Amino acid sequence: MSIDTLRQALPAYAKDLSLNLSSLANETVLTEQQKWGCIIASAYAVGVGTVIRALNDGNPLSEEAATAAKAAAAIMGMNNVYYRSLHLMKNREYSTLPAKLRMNIIANPGVEKDDFELWCTAVSAINGCGLCLDSHEEELRKRGVPSVNVQTALRIGAVINAVSRIVAAEEGAAG
Repeated sequence: MSIDTLRQALPAYAKDLSLNLSSLANETVLTEQQKWGCIIASAYAVGVGTVIRALNDGNPLSEEAATAAKAAAAIMGMNNVYYRSLHLMKNREYSTLPAKLRMNIIANPGVEKDDFELWCTAVSAINGCGLCLDSHEEELRKRGVPSVNVQTALRIGAVINAVSRIVAAEEGAAG
C-alpha cells in the first residue's frame, strides 16, 4: 500500500483528508528527509498499523533517518505524557523535581538536529503537549528554522493523525 492507495482507502466523508494527504506528499517547504521524517514519526505516534505500512511503502528515508523518526515518536510518547502532566497539575513542586527519564536520543538522534526537532514537534502536536511544543519550537527558532517549516511539521502531524484515526475507526466499524 502507498500514499495513493491509502488516499483511495479513505471514505468519501474524509475527502478533505485525502486531498490534504496528497498536498503534503507534494510539499516542498521541507526537505524530503524532514517531510518524510514528520510523516513517519507522526504515523508511529498514532500507531495504526495500516497507515504505518502504507506510509512505509515508498518511504525515501535512509535506514538511519527512519530509525530516528521512530525514535522521535518513541521519546515524545513518553515526554509528552510526563511534561503535559506537569503543565496541567496545579502543584508546581513537580516541575522542580528531576524527571529521572532517559532522553539521550534527543541529544544524539543520528540525523540533523533540525530534522529531529521538527519530528518531535509534529509528534508533540499529536500528543497535545504544549510544554513540549514550546520547547521544540524555541529550539528550532534558535537554530534559525523558519516559522513556515514549523507550521508544515504541525500540518503533517495533524493530517497523519486524522487519517490514522479515520482508518482505525473504519477498520473498527468493519470488524
